[in-house]
Amino acid sequence: MPIRFLTSMCLGLSLAGGALADAPKVATDIAPVQSLVARVMQGVGAPEVIVRPGASPHGYAMRPSEAVALEEADLVFWMGEALTPWLEGAIGTLAGEAHVVELLGVAGSRVLPFREGVTFDVHGHDAGGHEETGHEETGHEGHGDQADSDADAPGDGHAHDGADPHAWLDPANARVWLGLIAGELAEHDPANAALYAANAEAAEAELVALTEEIAAQLAPVQGKPFLVSHDAYQYFETAFDIPAAGAIALSDAAAPGPARIAALREMAEMRSAVCVFSEPQFDPKLIETVFGDVAVHGVIDPMGAQLPTGPGHYPQMLRDMAGAFVGCLGGEG
Repeated sequence: MPIRFLTSMCLGLSLAGGALADAPKVATDIAPVQSLVARVMQGVGAPEVIVRPGASPHGYAMRPSEAVALEEADLVFWMGEALTPWLEGAIGTLAGEAHVVELLGVAGSRVLPFREGVTFDVHGHDAGGHEETGHEETGHEGHGDQADSDADAPGDGHAHDGADPHAWLDPANARVWLGLIAGELAEHDPANAALYAANAEAAEAELVALTEEIAAQLAPVQGKPFLVSHDAYQYFETAFDIPAAGAIALSDAAAPGPARIAALREMAEMRSAVCVFSEPQFDPKLIETVFGDVAVHGVIDPMGAQLPTGPGHYPQMLRDMAGAFVGCLGGEG
């Protein structure tokens, strides 16, 4: 058994006696965020998740138990209004006494603007998969021309003129947040500060190893063109230098218009796109309608909808995404 693990476990056992009764009450918005907080809180307590796995975070009706969890929270960790616009009001109303942390606003986070247009510019990345503009990218301009702009689909789940909120799909962001989460928990629970810090340090090391593992797994499929059902994966793409060629729709709630469908079909044929990825709740018939047998249909899940919540959710979600890419794009993994 690794020495690091034994040290962390012994520290947890020595500090966690009676900690559950005194643990801060913590609410999180989505399962991946809950997983990161749960990893830091291991041995002390468990955070609640507001948006149940499998549901869209962009529009959601809370259950009574979820509203109670928010109302009783001492701490709230969420991505921000860009992902869950409905939650901002609920936090203000139900969790007015809680300390609220918006992860998209945490210093050191990589925040990317939404992409626009039928096809994406797959250039401008360095060899490490990071944008040349540096670690933080918050600019909102320069989206380029958008063919068909999906104007016939007003039911967009979120605006596309600002920051892309799917930032948890970059494990470098998760590593930044782990330290921040530990610090915030320590402020509310000084007695367990050492355990929070040890858990965060161990989790960061685990993510470094996982990032290297996934990068090696994806290396055989880099450069193979693929499309996604909606543009939710650019953080994962950027982290592992595996950019998508384009998206069927810009939002998971927006249906593509006829002009966009025609442009996507033409692009898929010209670039010989190997795979088109959808999500578990996405109707595969749309992909068949648009592409026929031009490309293979794969499924990736950026929320880990089928995974149990808890500390293991986040790393397993990333592993499953990497496996889906390799399986559909035909790599050896």
